[in-house]
Amino acid sequence: MRVFAISDIHIDFKENRRWVHNLSQNDYKDDILILAGDVTDIALLLAEAFQELKNRFSEVLYVNGNHDLWVRRRNGKSSLEKFHLLKTIARDCGICMEPAHFGSLSVVPLFGWYDYSFGQPSDDILRKWADYSYCKWPDDFDETRITHHFISMNEAFLATRNRFVISFSHFLPRIDLMPLYIPPKKRKLYPVLGTSMLEKQIRKLDSQVHIYGHSHVNRRVLKDNTLYINNAFGYPRETRITAKKLYCVFEG
Repeated sequence: MRVFAISDIHIDFKENRRWVHNLSQNDYKDDILILAGDVTDIALLLAEAFQELKNRFSEVLYVNGNHDLWVRRRNGKSSLEKFHLLKTIARDCGICMEPAHFGSLSVVPLFGWYDYSFGQPSDDILRKWADYSYCKWPDDFDETRITHHFISMNEAFLATRNRFVISFSHFLPRIDLMPLYIPPKKRKLYPVLGTSMLEKQIRKLDSQVHIYGHSHVNRRVLKDNTLYINNAFGYPRETRITAKKLYCVFEG
């Protein structure tokens, strides 16, 4: 049994959707896939991707990304309602959004958002960041409350104990996962990359490996005895910072 990870497959792009359809029908039948968010905001496409992946892997575990909660195509619906729709679609397709255990291995999803733990957003980000236009929240929800809402869902998962624990989130749990070569003009995105509250939950889980996405910058780095891995597929044009292939994070 192997565990593979991928995030940010953005199947709204036909090139990315073709990659999913072209995955081997036979090579991964005994394996597990961690899908760390940002699949699509279109419900029908999400179900299609789930079905394609479940047909190829023994198990698929998923957490939503920010794009998955966009509601620009669902007038009048909130992003909280969209989240519950995602859970329904996942359940109907046999996709797991809760901890799963495979002998001495446990895989634990961690939901999240961003709460400006990594800095305050600039006026430019407040104007241009698509989530501010395409996500719809209750009037009394700011970014801190959104993050607390999702982080609180993880509390029941934090008692998971096993010989080997892999946790995964869409959002970054710590900003030092971003490499030093990121240019200043790109660092303006740091405030919307994640929350330090995820890192506290990873410490409680004592995860040996944590998978994350969102930044579209592939990386493998050891921090505080946890191996952090980002294997984002990314947009079609992102060929230098993404590998465009599955990454094996565990074999046993």
